[in-house]
Amino acid sequence: MRKEGEVRIPSGCAICGIFSRDASPVSGDRIAKSIKVMHNRSNGLGGGFAGYGIYPQYKNYYAVHIFYDNQASREETERFLDRHFDIINLSKIPVRQTEGITDMPLIWRYFVLPLPHKIQDSRLDEDEYTARCMIRINNTITGSYVFSCGKDMGVFKAVGYPEDVADFYRLEEYSGYAWTAHGRYPTNTPGWWGGAHPFALLDLSVVHNGEISSYDANRRSVEMYGYSCNLLTDTEVITYILDLLLRKEHLTLEECAFVIAAPFWSTIAMKEKKEAEKLAYLRKMYSSFLITGPFSILVGFKGGMMALNDRLKLRSLVAAEKGNTVYFSSEEAAIRAIEPDLDRIWAPKGGEPVIVRLNKEAANG
Repeated sequence: MRKEGEVRIPSGCAICGIFSRDASPVSGDRIAKSIKVMHNRSNGLGGGFAGYGIYPQYKNYYAVHIFYDNQASREETERFLDRHFDIINLSKIPVRQTEGITDMPLIWRYFVLPLPHKIQDSRLDEDEYTARCMIRINNTITGSYVFSCGKDMGVFKAVGYPEDVADFYRLEEYSGYAWTAHGRYPTNTPGWWGGAHPFALLDLSVVHNGEISSYDANRRSVEMYGYSCNLLTDTEVITYILDLLLRKEHLTLEECAFVIAAPFWSTIAMKEKKEAEKLAYLRKMYSSFLITGPFSILVGFKGGMMALNDRLKLRSLVAAEKGNTVYFSSEEAAIRAIEPDLDRIWAPKGGEPVIVRLNKEAANG
């Protein structure tokens, strides 16, 4: 897989998202049209999308998307999957030849469930078992990179401009209730297929504009809990931190936001006593997961999406609403391109999350 040389490039990147509260289907070409407006924020070294609700016929199975360097790595990985999972369906992910996309790896998709006796022997739940297996593939099988493994969702990414990535993966053939997108302009990390955004683990996905100056401290801390950051970009660590805090520490999304973008101590001191005590506890208890540096992120998860800036709002982030649909983007123009007549538009404050979820009828549908 092609990797860019070790040259520092000025910061760019673009993120955007669409979320339908009533689960009305949104075509993949709509998010592609939005991110294309921000073409100049990317440099062709990474683009990608995450869609939710895109596999209704397999919604109860883990959809595992994998890059392979060669046939041998595919065969070894499939032997591993066969030993640990019931493989319901497997195939190449459909793509079309696109001028802006070159040096393609082998790209395969598997719909799987953990084997019952393996779950019983492991004494883990399905999610933890699946997550450990996917991390093990990335750690131990050379030339194999799991880049998506959630239920009823999938990540589609490559080296290229995002609009070319959308064309390559035939994104117009998919529909879902939520989409995130990313156009990459690498700064400290290489441009390669596995390093493109979104980053995902189970149903959690992250797109990120910015730079993590605390990466080494964050990485060392999260790897103490069994995660491995091996995809050569700082953004990967955000996904693992959030997975740890949400799934294992059972924090709420709001609490996670106050960990990774923790308020300053001076801000905490001005809060009411009960809230100040809670914020102080989160900051002390999870101090190693404070992310420093400029960032704006979109976090996709089953049934919802969260937008978050760093506490100083050093990266642009715009939110908007039209009816039951919520939009997020690095630039207002990317939202206006697909929805010019908005009910509301605003700039979220630094460190304050904007969280949207499916309404009750859609979530239970």
